[in-house]
Amino acid sequence: MPCWTVHLEGGPRRVNHAAVAVGHRVFSFGGYCSGEDYETLRQIDVHVFNAGTEKWWTPAVSGHIPGARDGHSACVLDRTMYVFGGFEQLADCFSNDIHKLDTKLLSWTLVKAKGAPARWRDFHSATVIGSKMFVFGGRADRSGPFHSNNEIYCNRIRAFDLLTETWLDAPQCSAPPEGRRSHSAFAYQGELYVFGGYNARLNRHFQDLWRYTPETGHWQRVEVQGKGPCARRRQCCCIVGDKILLFGGTSPSPDQQDLQDEFYLMDHSDLYILDFSPSLKTLCKLAVLHYSLDQSCLPHDIRWELSAMTTNSTISRPLLSSHG
Repeated sequence: MPCWTVHLEGGPRRVNHAAVAVGHRVFSFGGYCSGEDYETLRQIDVHVFNAGTEKWWTPAVSGHIPGARDGHSACVLDRTMYVFGGFEQLADCFSNDIHKLDTKLLSWTLVKAKGAPARWRDFHSATVIGSKMFVFGGRADRSGPFHSNNEIYCNRIRAFDLLTETWLDAPQCSAPPEGRRSHSAFAYQGELYVFGGYNARLNRHFQDLWRYTPETGHWQRVEVQGKGPCARRRQCCCIVGDKILLFGGTSPSPDQQDLQDEFYLMDHSDLYILDFSPSLKTLCKLAVLHYSLDQSCLPHDIRWELSAMTTNSTISRPLLSSHG
């Protein structure tokens, strides 16, 4: 598979930001530059990447600009970008407000949400299905918006109707996944999927995949064929047709599995594909691996593909990290 590096001038240098794609443009907001002056480098600018020209630009925006934050979520409906939650470091508190950006007019609006709002949180997920935004997971505090080191990890799903701008109690008729943060969430055929994440109170990284059906409120753990990713957080997922591409993430170093220590983490550079509609060829390859069948009689390209499916990445390295 070919790969390349694009050298981009004017792009944002940050972590824990949020971004959405609108047509051929990517809109990025928030985050901060790790290891440097937090106050001056906290980002409230909107950065836009044009995939056609492969260039970044920082447009002038108007309206009620959100306060600087990180660990927030962003999703998009009808060319409007919605930002929810996050941690406002200067105020030392979690947020549960919603801002929306008109990506055509480049104007921010503070949403005057109706209904009981979702809990203040960061490192959650927000996924649009139809005209509703489904919020799951994240880190919060039992005492309220301020961080008192009495963390909780939300596992009650909340829905926000983007058309009526109203918070709703999403149905939940079965046991949900464990609360977590820094997980991945995506929508496929009207259902919500959640993978991985981390819970500091349990000191546990997850590698489970769950499906939530909005109409019934039913959660179900999904059993997937093939060798999936190890337990991790901070990975990214995107959907291409009937396939989910998962890249990267952070997990405990194999040498420190028993300790699960925050200071013995490693970043991954591996790529996994979850195929919701596998071809006969893919199913046959999975059968060869599952039953340990003889591969010597197979064509060279098939043997190479089987090797690629079962060979771990060797690019990853241990990384000292404790945030996100």
